[in-house]
Amino acid sequence: MTTIKDVETLVERGILVGVNLKKDAHFEYSMEELANLADALNVEVVGTVTQNLERITPSHYVGTGKIEEVKALYDETGANIVIFNDELSPSQIRNLERDLECKVIDRTMLILDIFGRRAKTREAQLQVELAQLQYMLPRLVGLHASLSRQGGGTGGGFKN
Repeated sequence: MTTIKDVETLVERGILVGVNLKKDAHFEYSMEELANLADALNVEVVGTVTQNLERITPSHYVGTGKIEEVKALYDETGANIVIFNDELSPSQIRNLERDLECKVIDRTMLILDIFGRRAKTREAQLQVELAQLQYMLPRLVGLHASLSRQGGGTGGGFKN
């Protein structure tokens, strides 16, 4: 039987993904730092996938072959999250989550989660929550499309 103590020590299992743009001399350090950030959130790193590119792929950040590699590693290792070593656009997150069929976060969200867990005072917790919400706002899938037609269906606005 699972106890509350077991639940509290549940560890997420993550795949780290990084793109080495234009042979960045600091890339390895950046990936090591990402692993340390994941560790700070008790995420067990079960695999790493990297790709050398001259520029990122606009739709998915990485190439389609790397997506297949990440998906295979994800399935093989029993991971439950994929963490990218850069800030992803809302459409990249949406495309990656659709194609990988899992939760995808980027470096910024990882850092905000760390701040959230470490915030002690109510004010600090609120500040972190505000930062997280501001960051997530443009990443809410389909929100702008569903709200774009608000304001009346007859073209005239509100009448008294």
